[in-house]
Amino acid sequence: MLSKNSLLSKINCPHDIKNFNGKNLETLAKEIRETIVSRVDKNGGHLASNLGVVDLSIALHKVFDSPKDKIIWDVGHQCYAHKLLTGRYNLFSGLRKAGGIAGFPKVEESPHDIFNTGHASTSISAAIGLLAAARMKEAKGKVIAVIGDGALTGGLAYEALSHAGHLELPLIVVLNDNKMSISPNIGGLSKYLGRLSMKAKYQKLRQYFDTRVKKIPLVGRAFYNFVFRLKKAVKAVFFSDNFFVGLGFEYVGPIDGHDINDMIRVLEDIKKLNRPVVIHLLTQKGKGYKDAEGDPGTYHAIAASSKIEPPPFSDAFGASLLGLAGRDKRIVAITAAMEKGTGLSHYKKVYPNRFFDVGIAEGHAVTFAAGLASGGLRPVVAIYSTFIQRSMDQLIHDVALQNLPVIFALDRSGFVSGDGETHQGLFDIAIFRPVPNMTILAPASENELRLMLDYALNSNGPVMIRYPRASCPSEMPVFSLPLEDGRGVWLRQTIGSKICLIFTGSLYPQIFDAFKLLDKNGIITDIYNLRFLKPLDEDYLLDIFNSYSLVAVIEEGIMKGGFAEHAVSLAHSNNCKAQTMILSVTEDFFTKGSSLGTREELLKEQRLDGAGIAGSIYEKAMNYSYPPLQKELLSCIIN
Repeated sequence: MLSKNSLLSKINCPHDIKNFNGKNLETLAKEIRETIVSRVDKNGGHLASNLGVVDLSIALHKVFDSPKDKIIWDVGHQCYAHKLLTGRYNLFSGLRKAGGIAGFPKVEESPHDIFNTGHASTSISAAIGLLAAARMKEAKGKVIAVIGDGALTGGLAYEALSHAGHLELPLIVVLNDNKMSISPNIGGLSKYLGRLSMKAKYQKLRQYFDTRVKKIPLVGRAFYNFVFRLKKAVKAVFFSDNFFVGLGFEYVGPIDGHDINDMIRVLEDIKKLNRPVVIHLLTQKGKGYKDAEGDPGTYHAIAASSKIEPPPFSDAFGASLLGLAGRDKRIVAITAAMEKGTGLSHYKKVYPNRFFDVGIAEGHAVTFAAGLASGGLRPVVAIYSTFIQRSMDQLIHDVALQNLPVIFALDRSGFVSGDGETHQGLFDIAIFRPVPNMTILAPASENELRLMLDYALNSNGPVMIRYPRASCPSEMPVFSLPLEDGRGVWLRQTIGSKICLIFTGSLYPQIFDAFKLLDKNGIITDIYNLRFLKPLDEDYLLDIFNSYSLVAVIEEGIMKGGFAEHAVSLAHSNNCKAQTMILSVTEDFFTKGSSLGTREELLKEQRLDGAGIAGSIYEKAMNYSYPPLQKELLSCIIN
């Protein structure tokens, strides 16, 4: 925490910085950076992206009047300075913690958080909608969309820019050009922005001219306004190929995104415009923190106490794919600006010509993979579960409908620590299980992940492999058994057991903990690891439901439309004798901070940790009469 005399600790709302001078603003920027670094070191979170927009955040709140003027942060992972400037300094210690403030904008948290964001490329669309609504209601106020150059690789941003230019509403788009999304930016747009950046000499000349003109006695302001009306013609000479101008935007930039006073001057001018405008800022991701400046990709998001290590399941995937690629030249890897997060950095170094980072363009990644598969290759699309949602149509229309052999490696499936409801990978099973031709696999260990990748590469249709952001658990011999279509493996099967736990792979450690707790209390359970969530050997599964008094299906995913619901429905429609229960995620969405905290805390909240699972099984067994079990359970209670 900063001292009680710090500037930041005294800010309760953006209005408190309106009278700050240049020196105060620089001091404030320094204090904000210190606070962000200190808190992210303790809590984990997004570091480099937030440090890069501290100066911009100050300039925006100095010029505009939030929340009357509405600021929308694309993706939202760079909103920490915004939160500190809008009265949340005293809450900042709870950043990304259960019951604390979110690491992304949350409308439930503050009137200054205008629109919930967590996925990329949405800000301009939302901003146009807000602006159109305000004009229809004859409401006042500006709308500002802050979007990084990485998010401009998403198609939704292009669609929104095209529409905004057509509507001619006075939308302000702040383009934060740091040449990074998470991994370094790629593609034609990144190169184009680089060319625009080299034209900064024009902007320096313009700013010098504007300053001098305004100082001319008596006629300075009138002459400046006259010149301002001529700027579009002047820019046609200097920026004959300007993409934004072609769409109907006024273009201003490039400008130093770390010069607070310069940004304030430019924003004050832009505030007076009554047409759409793009202000192009050049920033440095990780600004003010040497390590993050030197390696912004690694420091994009870090774990608490600066412990920077990729999740082991991601490492296992990267290592397994690398080994298989050495034997199969058809294998190509695709990711959407998540090279490090998906464990593909080493693969890229070894096979640079067989690696594609398409930027934040998940839909394109999927259809691009479909094209590669049509060309005889074996594409592997490594993507986070929460982001595969953005390419549902492409997956159905371009891959599954044509039954193409594309492999989807869904990292961060299930609960994800710290990032809130936008990043929980809970819907992939319910969304994609109904899709024809799709195979869905769920490994419980590194060995199973390796086997499933090998299986997928030898399949003739699409295969989805989902795994958690968690450490690979200890291996068991059964995890090395070959895959058998539609069937799983038994981790425990005993004569006389009346209770069976059926689970999806990511919950193996929790299932094992539950088994030990139940076993300690004399309740014997068998354990079946599904492996296949689709297709199913239905006869084999029904035989399980007919062999036990109680069968619990346990899944790290949403209940509605999930695997467990399907399995239990199958059992009921076939009049199986077992009592059934579903243990999965019962809430549709997590809101108001309940999705913050660690994966372990979230599992516990949903009673999907070892103790929760054991307790649910015990309660179910107590509440129903199972003649074969009654004496055994009564004995357990007495003891």
